[in-house]
Amino acid sequence: MPYFRIVSRTLISIIFSVLFINANAAEPDWDAINKETLTRFQDMLRVDTSNPPGNETVLVEQLADILTAEGFDVEIYSRDPARANLVARLRGNGSKEPLLLMAHLDVVTVDPEKWSFPPFGGTLDDKWIYSRGVVDDKDNLVASLMTMLLLKRSGVALDRDVIFLAEAGEEGGVQWGIEFMTREHPDAIDAQYCLAEGGSVTRENGEALFAGIQSGEKKRRTAVLNVTGVAGHGSVPTRNNAVVRLGQAITALADWQEPVRLSDTMTTMLARLADISSPEAAARYRALLNPGSRAAEEAMLWMLDNEPATAALLHNTVTPTIMNIGYRYNVIPSAGSASLDVRLLPEQDFDSFLEAITKVVDDEAIEVTWDDALVRPSAAVSLDTEAFRVIEQVYGEHYGVPVIPRMSTGATDMSYVRAMGVSCYGVGPGIDREDGPLGYGAHSDQERILEQELYKFVQAYHEIVVRLAVQQ
Repeated sequence: MPYFRIVSRTLISIIFSVLFINANAAEPDWDAINKETLTRFQDMLRVDTSNPPGNETVLVEQLADILTAEGFDVEIYSRDPARANLVARLRGNGSKEPLLLMAHLDVVTVDPEKWSFPPFGGTLDDKWIYSRGVVDDKDNLVASLMTMLLLKRSGVALDRDVIFLAEAGEEGGVQWGIEFMTREHPDAIDAQYCLAEGGSVTRENGEALFAGIQSGEKKRRTAVLNVTGVAGHGSVPTRNNAVVRLGQAITALADWQEPVRLSDTMTTMLARLADISSPEAAARYRALLNPGSRAAEEAMLWMLDNEPATAALLHNTVTPTIMNIGYRYNVIPSAGSASLDVRLLPEQDFDSFLEAITKVVDDEAIEVTWDDALVRPSAAVSLDTEAFRVIEQVYGEHYGVPVIPRMSTGATDMSYVRAMGVSCYGVGPGIDREDGPLGYGAHSDQERILEQELYKFVQAYHEIVVRLAVQQ
């Protein structure tokens, strides 16, 4: 019998009888819950779900054992037996539409030589938990699982169904996970609101500064520049040198500045950042709220040099990433290509932006096309919802910080669920701002989370779900 099955069943026999002696108490026994959370979390982390190849089914079986032992009906969906997705549902009275709790099972690959602790060891050392996936995305996975278990054990009446989706393939394989689920089994996960990854509480010097809640994300696509010219000897310069023309096109795109466009999310984000920033920084954020003004242009230039991650949220972006041209030092090549990483605001359509790139390039020898890769849908969601108000309340109470909605430059699987009409919000635990530069962030050489921040997140996550779903 696999190790994780033994652990799961041992947990049931040891913890279940003592965790909720007073099941109807107004406040759960968080000391006991934290102990269970740590054990569940470490069990998850010790399953290597590196993508590729994923092998998410191993973790799905672990979760299925836990949930079925506690009385849940579990559904497993898969295109590939090794890349399964799990759905569990708590039934409500139907007076409100369902709430979806979503987290992905897979993690990015690792270089074990760069880890101080085993990358799939779930090691607790000096108040930190070290393992691949601790902040991407098994923190949300354990928060979702624990919330489902606590709701089930308490027996509280629900106004809405609460659905738990543990999905495969987020780290570059949506055809096995969310794309498959939304296309083939949308009824299993259809909801009014969704909680998933993409948010965090930013900490600095051990103090929480603000909670970032993801309420929209850019659309990603790769544009390709294909250049043609006349081959020749490198000793004879020509005006139609394909290398030069490709370089000129890339330079033109690098110099191109798309106008600032403000969505509800970005307007609120800038205003709230201004409220908690130094006078100088606040002035820049407020200037950006008036696009087209001289002050906004100056603020944007400052952002491009000093705060590029914020600048990227305010407009469509094009980043040259790959050039493929030439094969010998003394030969002028006749053809070549370059790849552009394009990130578009949710309301921007692809065709018109490709036309805009073509106009900037302005070279009949260069064809501009989109590649054939799978395109994620994209949509921003309203901040004027019950769900966002509850998230604001709970994060304010639990962390004592303001909530700042944010657009993500990267992609999450919420994009597919938002395309179904579900209002999805990205939430997450407290993360030290210093950890990224130290090499401990998501997708980094190592990954870690503070033990207490994990517990705090699980408690806040549970409270959000209680306020949204429990019968009032």
